Amino acid sequence: MEGPIMRLACIAALLTALITGGLFMTSTAKANDWLDHDMRRLHSSETVNVQALADGAPAVLLVNTASHCGFTGQFEGLEALHQAYADHGLKVIGFSSDSFNQEADDEAAAAETCFVNFGVSFDMMATVPVRGGDAHPVFAELARQSRAPRWNFNKYLINPAGEVVEVFGAMTRPGSDKVKRAIERLL
Repeated sequence: MEGPIMRLACIAALLTALITGGLFMTSTAKANDWLDHDMRRLHSSETVNVQALADGAPAVLLVNTASHCGFTGQFEGLEALHQAYADHGLKVIGFSSDSFNQEADDEAAAAETCFVNFGVSFDMMATVPVRGGDAHPVFAELARQSRAPRWNFNKYLINPAGEVVEVFGAMTRPGSDKVKRAIERLL
């Protein structure tokens, strides 16, 4: 009996060493920690945490937007997605950006385009750069996982593990079957 007991003791000691040495350390970090940024809402003094907005959602759609772009009409389609899928867990988060020189010079005008002209009720963050060396960290991570926005209204579909599962360019309308199918697969 001494042999099996010794082997168990050795295994227990090895496991203890591995665990305390950090090899099997458990982490309280969330997979979507890269979203952990406090940001100001568009044309507001209110600050929200992007990760907190996304937590618990089976699908998150992140979109870089601009109010003076030929694709600005996509706000309507994004709002329709938000209305159709929010009760099923979709979270739409827009990020105003002037990276392509098509955002209003004044946040009030950008907010009017979103909230008044298109009735946007999904979360809209204040203007941030979305590409290049000065890209906001959220968009730097999106670029690392997939690609940087090539234009306004790039749509990034994120799963609960914080992974980009689909990227839709500006030419893909939010209400397209392709976008809806991808969202529905996560919901």
